[in-house]
Amino acid sequence: MKHIFIINPAAGKADKTAEYTANIEKSCQGLAYEIRISQAPGDCTRIAREAAESGEEVRLYACGGGTLNEVVAGAAGYDNAAVTVYVGGSGNDFVKIFDDRDAFRNLDRLLDAETAVFDLIDANGHHAINICCVGLDSRIGADMAKFKRLPGVSGSLSYILSTVVNLFKGISEHYIVEVDGERIDDEMTFVCVANARYYGGGFYAVPDAEPDDGMLDILLVKKIKLWQIPNALAKYKAGKYRELGHIARHIRTDRITVRCDRE
Repeated sequence: MKHIFIINPAAGKADKTAEYTANIEKSCQGLAYEIRISQAPGDCTRIAREAAESGEEVRLYACGGGTLNEVVAGAAGYDNAAVTVYVGGSGNDFVKIFDDRDAFRNLDRLLDAETAVFDLIDANGHHAINICCVGLDSRIGADMAKFKRLPGVSGSLSYILSTVVNLFKGISEHYIVEVDGERIDDEMTFVCVANARYYGGGFYAVPDAEPDDGMLDILLVKKIKLWQIPNALAKYKAGKYRELGHIARHIRTDRITVRCDRE
């Protein structure tokens, strides 16, 4: 078996390539291993796909925040490839579903860890292992990366800055959602499609979600008023979407179609 470590130097606030490399070299003495550094978006997927296509039994280690999903996308469908994450990002949201989260910081434990089979979300041909969103929360998440790189801006502050900016861009959009034979035509703040439970640096979106049950846990959040946002976000972050009442609707299914007025 070969161990392949895929490092994303753009993850987090600082490049941890040297730190990762030193830890890997120390723990992997006597093992067949390789360290690969991504140079551009999509590189992690390409590296993982090439390793999986070799036919050799490989273990792929996503090193750094935002790297796991790219590595999973490259390995999807290959039984000879197993994927884990060697954490170091600012969120590390996916590993929060595990009771023993510290294991993902301990490379010696990861090297011979047991494997499990998880579901994936197929979003128009793109694979995701955690959560896919459309709407306000996805815009906030996308813009957080820009603010994280600013001096003195923490993960929580980058979220606040991104939230303020995106609220000015608009709280809701018109969506047509088709799910389980029902057509929902409405203004919505966002649509959350969950395979796991955490995202956005600690938002406990849908506590019901399990990544191996063959189902998607979908949350439709209707248009909310500006003054409702602080309370709604606090409840949503704590996993209390049910306390939002008629604003939030939870659906369990295996597929959903979302149509937007603009790309």
